[in-house]
Amino acid sequence: MRHRKASLKLNRTSSHREAMFRNMVTSLFKHDRIKTTDVKAKELRRWADNLITLAKRNDVHARRQALSILREKEVVHKLFAEANEKYGARSGGYTRIVKMGRRPGDASPISMVELIFSEDDKKKKTKKKKVAKAPAEKRKVVKKKDVKEESQAEEIEAKASDIEETKSDEDGKSGEEINKDDKKIEQVAPDDKAVSLEPDAGSEDTDKDENDQTLEAVESEESGTEDKQPEDDQEKPETKE
Repeated sequence: MRHRKASLKLNRTSSHREAMFRNMVTSLFKHDRIKTTDVKAKELRRWADNLITLAKRNDVHARRQALSILREKEVVHKLFAEANEKYGARSGGYTRIVKMGRRPGDASPISMVELIFSEDDKKKKTKKKKVAKAPAEKRKVVKKKDVKEESQAEEIEAKASDIEETKSDEDGKSGEEINKDDKKIEQVAPDDKAVSLEPDAGSEDTDKDENDQTLEAVESEESGTEDKQPEDDQEKPETKE
C-alpha cells in the first residue's frame, strides 16, 4: 500500500529521482520554461509551486529551505527578489503545462512547463472591450465610384480656382497698365501756351469763313468806287478848248 507516498517512482531510485527534479526545477526558474515528458512535467509542477510559496514568505528559514533544493544561489536570489511582484496577486497555479506532441526517438508524449506571472493576468484584464457595431442601415458603405466622383469634383474645383486666380492676376495687371498709360498721357499732354503743329478741322473752317468775308468786303468796295466815278464825271464842268 502506498499510503502517504505522493511522489512518483519513475523507475528510478530516490536519490536519482531527487537529483533529477532539483536540476529540472532550477532550470525552470532560470529560463522560465522547459520541455520534458508529461509525467515529469506533472511532478515538476508540485516542486515549483512549493518553492514559490517559500519565496513569497521571504524570510531566512524559507531562503535556507530553497537553497537546500535549488542548485544555484543566483537563481534563489532572483526568485526571492521577484516573487512578490510576479506571483503576489496569485494564490496558486503558478505553472502551465502545454502538450507539444510526441518525441521522435521513442514516441513519448512531450510537454512544455512554463511559469505564469501576474503580469499576464493584468494584460488579460486590460483588454479593450469590443465596441458594439452599428446596425446595417446606419452604416454608410463607401463605394469606389463615389470615391472617384469625389476625387473628380475636387480636381474640377481646384482647376476652377486656378482659373479664377489667373483671371484676377490678369485683371490686376491690365489695371496697372491702364494706370501707367494714364500717367504717361498726363505727362505728355500739351500746355495751353504750346502751339499745335497739326491744323484742326475747326480752324480750317474758320479760316475759310474769314477769307470769304474779306473777299465780300473787297468786292463791295470795288462796286462802290465804280458807282461813284460817273457821278464825279457829271459834276465836273466841261472844259472849253
